[in-house]
Amino acid sequence: MIAPRSRLLVTAALLAALPSAALPAQEVDRSHPPTLPPPPTLRVPAVETATLPNGLELAVIEMHKVPVVDVTLLVGAGTVSDPDDLPGLATFTANMLQQGAGSRGALDIADEAAYLGASLNTGAGFDAATASLHVPKRRLGPALDLLADVVLRPTFPDTEIARQRDLRRAQILQQRDQPVAMANVAFAAIVFGATHPYGRPASGTETSTAALNRDRVLQFYQAYYRPNTTRMLVVGDVTLNEAKRLVAARFGGWARGEAPPPPTASAPAAAARSIYLVDKPGAAQSVVRIGQIGVSRATPDFFALEVLNTILGGSFTSRLNQNLRETHGYTYGANSQFAMRRLAGPFVASASIVTAKTDSALIEFMRELRRIRDEAVPQAELAKAKAYISLGLPAEFETTQGAARQFSNLLLYDLPLDYYGTYIPRINAVTAADVQRVARQYLDPDHFAIVVVGDRSKIEAGLQALHEGPIAYRDMWGQIAP
Repeated sequence: MIAPRSRLLVTAALLAALPSAALPAQEVDRSHPPTLPPPPTLRVPAVETATLPNGLELAVIEMHKVPVVDVTLLVGAGTVSDPDDLPGLATFTANMLQQGAGSRGALDIADEAAYLGASLNTGAGFDAATASLHVPKRRLGPALDLLADVVLRPTFPDTEIARQRDLRRAQILQQRDQPVAMANVAFAAIVFGATHPYGRPASGTETSTAALNRDRVLQFYQAYYRPNTTRMLVVGDVTLNEAKRLVAARFGGWARGEAPPPPTASAPAAAARSIYLVDKPGAAQSVVRIGQIGVSRATPDFFALEVLNTILGGSFTSRLNQNLRETHGYTYGANSQFAMRRLAGPFVASASIVTAKTDSALIEFMRELRRIRDEAVPQAELAKAKAYISLGLPAEFETTQGAARQFSNLLLYDLPLDYYGTYIPRINAVTAADVQRVARQYLDPDHFAIVVVGDRSKIEAGLQALHEGPIAYRDMWGQIAP
């Protein structure tokens, strides 16, 4: 065997022996970036569906290159279903599924998953609770046995309820030392209000955590965990017939039943632009959240908003990041997003700013948020944003886990299963006029909530001098503070 260094020497000698005409041209024009080719055609795997007699909807995507399978259950038991007096119940219930099920305790479930080479996770987002499984194909049957125990036969032992309740209480206390967490909780509470499902903290409060007990968890589980409000996605080295047989054997006996309908909530009227200051003495940075209530995932303006946000704050070369990070050095990163959910979610622009530059950074934030409305986007910037989206999308379908994430969104928000087949053409059809139209429609600087978590003694005077609105003082929960 030739050593690596010897191979290099041999290669160099062979190249030196070639006539100069045989060597490839090395001249590259570095004064301009290379021209990108047209985006390749996105080839999305087909989705096949079936429905079990108990109402459980099954969607299967075959991907046979690697012998692995991803399984995702979407249950209509998200945080929007939390009782008004007990925020955090949905996430706590979903977490408890893994703390004892069937004949297994919490450690037994973890050991079994490790033995099978599987990743098993449960949790709850705003619009659904999820249970997910990533497993080698040859272990799919036993892994589905474990998943069925976790989803259908949780035991909710009192000892684990107490342990998980104590852990959550500690996590909530820790949030008081985490300005980013404080800003996220306060922003949602201020924008949506305490009575809106999106205004309540997903992990609850100290008061609601103390009220968690087995009876409330079991009551929530029995009300919302039903097969007829659940969709299952199976992606990987499996066929529809095989998946249907395996799933029916384990989930076919899950009894259907009436579940409470998905909640509806009206968005509160937007208040006039104000600065909401959450005091965090000694903070080295100021965490900024600027925004308002945006749109739901069902909006017909989705593609125009995707392009708009990519330009504004959705990529590294976006206006916000280039301005606040690259030009001024106020932050390690600034971004924005439309968090589209079943109900209208928030638009938010975010950054963590060095304390001494908090006021200066807000000037630049507001400048960019107004400019995207007031000035038409140049064609070169528009083309770059569309290319960024179009060229990045195919990578989302390269693995079973990536494909599962993308198609789960279709199931969660009742979108057509062939949605991604027209995704890139619809992105490329967005015009500069479309971008300006949705910017003017969905971004209203006169009604932004500007939430700043930082050291009040160091930033208050600078914020007052901005004249961007009155300053209101809030605590982490969005409540009035002294």
